[in-house]
Amino acid sequence: MYKAGIIGAAGYTGGELIRLLLHHPQVVLAWVHSNSQAGKPVSDTHDDLVGDTDLVFTKELDTSVDVLFLCMGHGEAAKWVEQHPVPESTLLIDLSHDFRWKEGWVYGLPELNKIQIQKSKRIANPGCFATAIQLALLPLAQAQLIQEEVHIHAITGATGAGQSLQATSHFSWRQNNVSVYKVFEHQHLGEITESLKTLQADLNKALNFVPVRGDFARGIFASVYTHCDWNVKELNEWYQNFYRNAPFTKVTGQNPHLKQVVNTNKCVLHVEKHGDKVFIISVIDNLLKGASGQAVENMNGALGIDPCAGLALKASFF
Repeated sequence: MYKAGIIGAAGYTGGELIRLLLHHPQVVLAWVHSNSQAGKPVSDTHDDLVGDTDLVFTKELDTSVDVLFLCMGHGEAAKWVEQHPVPESTLLIDLSHDFRWKEGWVYGLPELNKIQIQKSKRIANPGCFATAIQLALLPLAQAQLIQEEVHIHAITGATGAGQSLQATSHFSWRQNNVSVYKVFEHQHLGEITESLKTLQADLNKALNFVPVRGDFARGIFASVYTHCDWNVKELNEWYQNFYRNAPFTKVTGQNPHLKQVVNTNKCVLHVEKHGDKVFIISVIDNLLKGASGQAVENMNGALGIDPCAGLALKASFF
């Protein structure tokens, strides 16, 4: 059994990690850290865990664990790592954007960097939007097919904004409401471009990304289109082959929807052709495949255990 610890375990992604690791067959959750909740039972904050764990939040750090997850705000993880040296033998997985595509860290998208993840002790988990969009586009980049601008429209649930209260995450504002934000300027565009360029080095076309706030709790529904000369049969065969060894990314011939993936670590993709445009739909749960589930998937790969261990999740369909 491997021992794991979580820094910043009181938020959404920390809570999801606790839920996953408590039921992982080869990992014991040794401790969970929170400055704001220290001394309180975990089940006081994540109250669905009443009866599932006696863990108490702590301020103390024990870096002797086998794997350490950082579930901190953007900018905070880099500060923490600078102030708290972690043994090189400890697997460190960061869920913020602080170390994505940084030297010494492997970008933790298993469908792109599976081999590198297996050899790494420092893994930077991708962003949630970035995960959904990259999985839609990686096969096109592999085939050198991104030759024109790419248009992306993606809507996310309220949990994508994190647990800290904001004006746009109030129930009274979010309910029955939709809005766009960071149009063409979202912070995930940088990591998406870096990933695509590992497969299509000469990529120089714009990624026109319109992020949308949805009036639901969790999930990302992304639709992507660009020019493409291949026919739909060729495209579907290429996508199926690209993801043939990816246990959580599935290509379907049917029009997907969020309820197929919420509360799972799956990404469901659908590819269509309309005139000279390829149109791809990509759906994930932003807290699982887009965050904590993918972090566990990366942990499994780095520790050399079954990639699906602890992730046998089923969507709450209705």
